[in-house]
Amino acid sequence: MNQFSPQGITDETLVAAGTALAAEAARFAGLGWMRGTSGNLSVTLERDPLLLAVTGSGLDKGELTAADFVVVDRDGERVEGRGGSGHRPSAEAGLHARIARITGAGAVVHVHALPAVVAAHHWPDGVVLRDLEMLKGLGHLAHDETVVIPVVQNSQDMTELGDAFESRYLPATADVAEVPVVLVAKHGMYAWGADLKQARWHAELIEWMLRFAIETRELETR
Repeated sequence: MNQFSPQGITDETLVAAGTALAAEAARFAGLGWMRGTSGNLSVTLERDPLLLAVTGSGLDKGELTAADFVVVDRDGERVEGRGGSGHRPSAEAGLHARIARITGAGAVVHVHALPAVVAAHHWPDGVVLRDLEMLKGLGHLAHDETVVIPVVQNSQDMTELGDAFESRYLPATADVAEVPVVLVAKHGMYAWGADLKQARWHAELIEWMLRFAIETRELETR
């Protein structure tokens, strides 16, 4: 565990981050996207060095307090010295940090919305979306543009999972337009944005479009 030496991170900053994480976790739990103790959320506290506040592991996400978070570094390792209530970070904190590093995200949400799991099962090479008004919420055209939501295979090794994400995201190698989400097969989705509100919007929009894709597939195959 690393020692925490923040530059410009105040107690007020940490309280605000914890409060926001608890509120968003309660919202997602209410949607049924963070059942039991599943899922995790993060906000970026600082860029250099990269520090994130991540919801603590093993906690009911519908009952978090402003102190139920852990500060982690660029590798998802807990840093000591300030913030949180002694919780341990999820192993998935490493992927949160990787996404924040690669995309510049200010927040990452990992939820277990069922449509994300079902869609990844049906379309393991990526979910093709086109001609949907909701695409505008992801920064794409509502018509005449094809967007592919990337899918990666699940792994308990966050370095391996992060490598898979990065290979699909980087413009030099990706076969998809940039989208603020990745689906993890038989697991769930990671969505991100400039802050928690935008990350939530992206998750909500994508969940709706995935449900549309699944339901229209079922109609077409009857």
